[in-house]
Amino acid sequence: MKITVVKNYDEMSREAAKYVAETLTSKPDCVLGLATGDTPIGMYAELVKMYNEGKLDFSKARSVNLDEYYPITPDNDQSYRYFMNYHLFDKVNINKANTYVPDGTAKDVEAHCKAYEANIDALGGVDVQVLGIGRNGHIGFNEPDAELVRGTHLTALTKSTIEANSRFFASEADVPKHALTMGIESVFKARKILLLVSGANKAEAVRAMLKGNISTNCPASFLGLHNDVVLICDEAAYSLV
Repeated sequence: MKITVVKNYDEMSREAAKYVAETLTSKPDCVLGLATGDTPIGMYAELVKMYNEGKLDFSKARSVNLDEYYPITPDNDQSYRYFMNYHLFDKVNINKANTYVPDGTAKDVEAHCKAYEANIDALGGVDVQVLGIGRNGHIGFNEPDAELVRGTHLTALTKSTIEANSRFFASEADVPKHALTMGIESVFKARKILLLVSGANKAEAVRAMLKGNISTNCPASFLGLHNDVVLICDEAAYSLV
């Protein structure tokens, strides 16, 4: 794992955007693995800025998102499809037909998850997968558990994740209790993983990931087994390592 410690969130966002931009420039039809939440918002803003400056072209790019709440409609302003449109897709020249987010309205969840996984393979795999880390060590919505699921699947959200995400909703009761998420093996198919972490509230998760044992109690700890992971972490998040 290559570790880059930066001063703050803004510097983390700029460094992350450079990696994604390099991938897009060297391979215009690349497959970008994208994440949501607070952490990558600054990175998306940097990418939009580069696009507006004429430095990036998204027209041939494809994207696959890590996860989506379930159930939720894509026009709900808390859905991850809405998030991606708002922060990136509506602001660059990507073809939305080539952007994939799990369907929070899927009737046959098992069939949808299998199809989503097959689509990742059909696209040729992910070139660079952007990840964040939860305070409990989750990646995507792969929560700490006795076992971790290999492929895309429906999962129940832990109380800590529901509490952490409740700030985006009117109340904690409005947070969906389940999500569709790529599994650990799905994430590991990516040729490069770009892990972004910011803030003192993530420091314990970073310490557990880097210094603790590899354990399903901290799904992020498995990232040390991948052969190309770049961790971009601000000083606050790295403070316990």
